[in-house]
Amino acid sequence: MNKAASHPIPAGLQAGFTQWTEQLAKLNQAADPFGVGASLAKAAEGWLVHPAELAAALAHLARDLQAMQLNAWQTATGLQPPPAVRAAPDDTRFADPVWSELPAFSLLKQYYLLYTHWLQEALFETPGVPARQRRRATFWARQWLNAVAPTNYLLTNPVALRKFWESGGQSLAAGLKLWLDDLRTGDVQMVDRSAFKVGHNLATTPGSVVYRNELMELIQYAPTTGAVHTTPIVMIPPWINKYYIFDLNEKKSLLRYLVSQGFTVFVISWKNPTAAQADTTFDDYMMQGMRQALEAARSICEVPQVHAVGYCIGGTALTALMAWFNRGYEDASAVPVAHWSLFATLVDFSRPGGIEVFLDEETVATLEEMMAHQGYLDGREMGRAFRLLRSNSLIWHYFVHNYLYGETPPPFDVLYWNTDVTRMPRAMHSFYLREFYLNNKLIQKNALQLAGHPIDLARIRQPLYAVGCEEDHIAPWKATFKIAGKIAGPVRYTLSSSGHILGIINPPVKPAKRSYWSGETDSDPPDEWLKRQHKIDGSWWENWVAWLATRCGPQVAARAPGSVEHPVLGAAPGTYVHEI
Repeated sequence: MNKAASHPIPAGLQAGFTQWTEQLAKLNQAADPFGVGASLAKAAEGWLVHPAELAAALAHLARDLQAMQLNAWQTATGLQPPPAVRAAPDDTRFADPVWSELPAFSLLKQYYLLYTHWLQEALFETPGVPARQRRRATFWARQWLNAVAPTNYLLTNPVALRKFWESGGQSLAAGLKLWLDDLRTGDVQMVDRSAFKVGHNLATTPGSVVYRNELMELIQYAPTTGAVHTTPIVMIPPWINKYYIFDLNEKKSLLRYLVSQGFTVFVISWKNPTAAQADTTFDDYMMQGMRQALEAARSICEVPQVHAVGYCIGGTALTALMAWFNRGYEDASAVPVAHWSLFATLVDFSRPGGIEVFLDEETVATLEEMMAHQGYLDGREMGRAFRLLRSNSLIWHYFVHNYLYGETPPPFDVLYWNTDVTRMPRAMHSFYLREFYLNNKLIQKNALQLAGHPIDLARIRQPLYAVGCEEDHIAPWKATFKIAGKIAGPVRYTLSSSGHILGIINPPVKPAKRSYWSGETDSDPPDEWLKRQHKIDGSWWENWVAWLATRCGPQVAARAPGSVEHPVLGAAPGTYVHEI
């Protein structure tokens, strides 16, 4: 007889043990809110319970090390063997010729790359572990590998040593000053912020604020043509950044370009919420934000419908609003939006890109606890997470150039906008993270209830022009392509070269800097769609404007900003954009 079974653990001891384990779990979550240790531990466990696969992986590493050893011996004898390991084409850390010309540093680089490639590949192929866990483990291991790269340290970076010698130590002195400045701000600076001022050399397209409420200002831009298309355009930017990504400067302003092409253009400028707006909901952003903006634009222009444009999370919210409209109106002509456009927008969050490593139940719970105390999520905290997705280019590049090389960050308007962050209200952001990212309810029929009604994307009948970006790590283009199979209306999809920002802010220039593919969609997956398209050099803006021109109606006399019902409240860029 099993004596242990005949003596159950006393209830009091069992309760105490349960309480202790719960407290231990809370302490672990507080110390490691993103589950870094847990993801790496699961990967290690996966290899340990598959010894045959582990032996094969280690044997592969041993062969690579032998090849490296042979390369080192040949180098030591004065030969010049080809590199045993090469950096990836997009890895610019070792671009300086000195990393190949000096044997010691060439070998250091190759050994680092060898171990880096092997470890990431091993983690990504961990046997017996779900793909999501493998991706998380690989991501966090990559952060450590990026941090320990020889480029990040003075004595193992030949470029930094050369600059130190040539400048008589001034490069390091300048770097120390920059480090002390960044220590005060709490971040590695990417841009010279003193070079820009909103309303002076950013967001300068002439216009007027024509509507304002507690969530947003609506700006209408002054016409530059004698006639304009009947149907106006309403731009809906993401509220995790400020609207002037659409209006950086005269040459890179999408708003100015649309006005020059004969369109009446409105844009929402979202308020930067404080703790006082903690209870602001996603419904509020839809109804008091987007819907009110659409109604004001219709009223000012005296038209029944507009063209609506949503970018990133602004596009996700616009998609939900379009489903909400189509549930309420059986007649498509009664919907306030005649046709619409989405830029780099996710509606299916099953594979949301690199950001998924931050999004699980434990992490969201940690963020919710943080927001409960603050009333909001600070945009700087979100910005740090996005920078980790490209840590070499968005963190360590500036660490090396600022502190080791003593170089002041350049004045770059896109980076200035990217660091001009906003806050997200607690209620809205918690709902968004849970219902969209964790539960992926937007694509589920009637699973998501917004503003009193269940949402079904299949009800959307209005023609859509959707844009994805080839190198987008925030909204991967194949994920944004999925909108084509979710709505009833026709979809024209355009794939732009470059990433989440520069793929969208892509003005026509000569010679062309970028390219795109564009065509109608059907039931084919994105790779098959892409095979049927022809690559076009230039900006997709011209393709989009041609698509808009055939749908936005005949020309009418140009409209000055505002109306009797909606008088001008002030000049663009308004007041909300200046809130910090």
